[in-house]
Order: sequence, then C-alpha cells, then structure tokens
Amino acid sequence: MFNKHSKVIFWTVEMLAIALLIFVLTKISFIFEPVVTLFTTLFFPVLVAGFLFFLLSPFVDFLGKFKIPKVLGILLTYILLTGLIVLLVTSVGPPLVSQVKALFAQLPDYIGNWRRSFDQLAATRGFKWLLHQNIYSIDKIQQSLLSMVKYYTSHAGSGLSTFFGVVVNVALTVVTVPFILFYMLKDGNRLPQAVTRFFPHQYHHEVNTILLDLSTTLSSYIHGLIIVATFVGVNSSIGFALIGLPYSLLLGLIVGVTNIIPYMGPIIGTVPALIVALMDSPFKALLVLLVIVIVQQLDGHLISPLVMGKRMNTHPLTIIVLLLVSGKWLGPIGMILAVPSYAMIKAIVLHIVRLIRLRRKSKDDTLLKP
Repeated sequence: MFNKHSKVIFWTVEMLAIALLIFVLTKISFIFEPVVTLFTTLFFPVLVAGFLFFLLSPFVDFLGKFKIPKVLGILLTYILLTGLIVLLVTSVGPPLVSQVKALFAQLPDYIGNWRRSFDQLAATRGFKWLLHQNIYSIDKIQQSLLSMVKYYTSHAGSGLSTFFGVVVNVALTVVTVPFILFYMLKDGNRLPQAVTRFFPHQYHHEVNTILLDLSTTLSSYIHGLIIVATFVGVNSSIGFALIGLPYSLLLGLIVGVTNIIPYMGPIIGTVPALIVALMDSPFKALLVLLVIVIVQQLDGHLISPLVMGKRMNTHPLTIIVLLLVSGKWLGPIGMILAVPSYAMIKAIVLHIVRLIRLRRKSKDDTLLKP
C-alpha cells in the first residue's frame, strides 16, 4: 500500500513525464506533419461520406428486406439520390440563381441607402455631441479603418490562395465521396465485428451495445436534422414571400441551413433577412422577426419534439458552452459537429462507467461468497 508521501511522489513523477513527453513532441513536430496533412485531406471527404452513410443506410437496409443484393441496392440508392438532386436543381436552382444575381446587382443601391442613412445620422445633434466626447475619436476611427484596409490589401494574395485551396478541397470531396460512401454502405455492417476483435471476449457484448447506441444516436440525429432544417427553410421562405420580402427563397434557404446549428443558428440566419428588410422599412423588419418567431415556435413545440425526440439528452447550457468553444476553435463546422460529437463521447463514457461498475460488483460478489 502507498502512503500519502509516496502517492505525491508518484503523481509528481507522472506529471513530469507527461510534460517531458509534450516537450519532446513539440521538438519533433515535423515528423507528424505528413500525418496531419493526411488527416486534413481526408477529414472532409470522410465526414461527408459518414453523414450520407447514416442518412442512406436505412434505405439500403430496407431494399435488402426484398432480397435485393446490397451492391444493387446501393446503385439504386445512388440513382434515386441523383434524381432527387437533379429535381431540386432544376426546380429550385433557376429562381435561386436569379435571386442571387438580383441581390448582387442591388448591393450598390443598398450601400448607397446605408450611406445616406449614416449621413442623416451624422447630421443629428446627438451624433455631433457624441463625436466631441472622449469615447472614441474620429482620428482613432480613421486609423482603424486604414489599418484594416492595409491588412486586407497585404493579405489579398494569401486570401486568393486560400480560396483556390477551398475550391480544390471541394472538388476532391465531390470526386472521392461517392467511392468512400459506396464501401461504407457495402461493408459498414462489418465494422462492429472488426472493432470487437480488439477487445477481450467478455467485452464483446458491451462493445456491440456501445456501437449500436452510437449508430442509433447519430442516425436519428442526422435524419431529424435534415427534416427540421427543411421545415424551417421552406416555411421561412413562404413567410418571407407572404410579407413581400425580396429574395425570399434565398433568405429562407439561409435560415434553413443555419438552423442545423443549435440555438445560435436561427439568430445567425435571421441577420441577412433583417438587413434586407431594413432597406425597406423598420416595419418590414418587425414582420421578418414575426415570421422567424412563428416558424421557430412551430419547430420547437411541434416538429423537433416529434422528429428529434430526446435523443441528445443534453442540457441547453452544455450545448451553448459546446457551441462557443467549438466555434472558436473550428468555426461553423465545429459548431455543427459539437453536439453529436459530445453525444457520442458521452455515450461511450457512460457505457465504460457502467462496465467498470459491473466488474466491481461481480468482484465484490465473488469475494462475499463463502
């Protein structure tokens, strides 16, 4: 048995060993650069393929119930998915493209309206009084604007290279995702067996339970996410059209896409619609807020409880903290992945804790036996 003094020495040595290991790894970081490059290259294709796998695997399994071979079922799924995408592009694409073009054509007028509104504000007594206070001088504002212009001008080249890098990554994702998804759908049922081989035989049942729980949680979350986002986007577009908001289809699509980010998504998606509405009148902006509130109330009290249920079982404060941290580290992608990743980690930890408790209980029962 260790006494308190020996435990302190033990943990001190452990912490020093970990610190030394981290220091050594920072000095040989160049060794891990190929691994990091490989991971960043495969991350988005695997992520998209995994999303589509959980979305389409129930349909492939449904076709399998009719004795359709899995490869043929995957090909039929691909054909139906392609047909659905073509239908959406041909029906929604032309009006969406025309609204995007109209919005960009209207941007100079919007900027002019904002400039005139600012000039009117600058002519008021309150604004002039504010300028003579020592809160933030005009010189500081000019210096900030000049430094901002210099920064973006000097980083224009790097921004262009980043843009081309994004284009290349998107093209790589589009090309590789169908192949990755095909093998995921074809051999995905073998994954639990492959994973359980790395564990002792007595843990196989528990590992299979964990994998099944994770698969069910992710599948239900992704399906619910698609249904809820579609509901919010379609009804927001209809509401915007009813109040006479320009670019209703485009702005509704933005609201629907951003709605996949819990809590903060609806706020982010409302901002473009509010900006466009304010170009018309403050009353139109109030109507936009009314539409958003009605759609979100219908979603929160009717659609999400029926579709999503309580699968995530996560406190709202926990979700907000996850979104703030993940958004700071990984941006929008991190905010989208934060909640399901937390749910998976939580499920794994809970299963491990339950397994440890069962082992301790079995040991105690064995010791108590005469």
